[in-house]
Amino acid sequence: MNWRVPLSDIDLGEEEITAVEEVLRSRWLSMGSVTKRFERAAAEYLGAKHVFAVANGTTALHLAYAALKLGTGDEVILPSLTFVATANAVLYTGATPVFADIASLDDLNISPEEIERRITSRTRAIAVMHYGGYPCNMEAILEIARRHRLAVVEDAAHAPGTVYGERKAGTWGDVGCFSFFANKNLVTGEGGLVVTDRDDLADRIQLLRSHGMTTLTWDRHRGHAYSYDVIALGYNYRLDEMRAALGLVQLRKLEANNRRRAEITQAYRQMLAGIPGIQLPFLTHPGRSACHLFPILLTGEVARSIFIERMRSAGIQTSIHYPPIHLFTYYQERFGYGQGYLPLTENVGRQEVTLPLYSEMTDGQVEMVVAAVRAAGE
Repeated sequence: MNWRVPLSDIDLGEEEITAVEEVLRSRWLSMGSVTKRFERAAAEYLGAKHVFAVANGTTALHLAYAALKLGTGDEVILPSLTFVATANAVLYTGATPVFADIASLDDLNISPEEIERRITSRTRAIAVMHYGGYPCNMEAILEIARRHRLAVVEDAAHAPGTVYGERKAGTWGDVGCFSFFANKNLVTGEGGLVVTDRDDLADRIQLLRSHGMTTLTWDRHRGHAYSYDVIALGYNYRLDEMRAALGLVQLRKLEANNRRRAEITQAYRQMLAGIPGIQLPFLTHPGRSACHLFPILLTGEVARSIFIERMRSAGIQTSIHYPPIHLFTYYQERFGYGQGYLPLTENVGRQEVTLPLYSEMTDGQVEMVVAAVRAAGE
């Protein structure tokens, strides 16, 4: 469909095209010098000690959980209001995801109180997801983790550039994970990062990222080694040089693009304020958001399916973030979850609609969306 306003779009231009062309001309396409440069630039931007570029956000999460040596019998407490990869990657290790409810209909992030209520003798870690780019209450969550000696994994897929306190999202916990999928604030098509300040986890992540090998092709190409050993069961989770080149350019654009997203978010809030049947989460949220998503909650009498269809008819693309994971068929059949387990999450799962938000949106497009929202809710 030819949308008047799509849900998302990307800032992609000649600089990215030139960067990829330079990689192709270099004839070195797998993880090499460009990837190293991207990792160094990302580490400096985030203020992180160790940064590893990986194939996508899901592999970042899997590496985080695997580096913590989670396994059968272990439990990880995490939100259900997130993309399914946050939970699936727990299952890849043999551990069990345990879902906790969100804080409120104003704060769609995981509730610290709910986290503490779900802790058992089998709990090994807490996984948080900074919904829409709005930071979780990391101080409260880290205090709980310290008391119970639990690791903390940050799913920062929505939050490149999010700041909470004096630190960026992804650097509060033991491990942070980023996604650079094609609808994110920083895009490489596929790709991601794993971030940690812990030397022990960094050593394990580096090993597991590439088949458990002691040296890589790039090391041997530079004459630093001629053979290798395999000392762990690892994976092929490497990032290629083309995506690393895109990442370098996109990283330079991130702050300016996030500022534009914040401007659009503020304009939405001003123009949508007071419209009957519309609730706006995160209005008083602390920290600086990356403004990845603009969610609204439908509280009036118009059914969400009708609202979305009216928006579609007006040429406005919308989405839902997210159908709760614990209500997916697989999770219900495997773990016995059902309606009523997480009341607030399920409420959002029924009411939430995501409006278009991307750095290239014009003021006129924002006005089109707001006009469509007013009409669709009547």
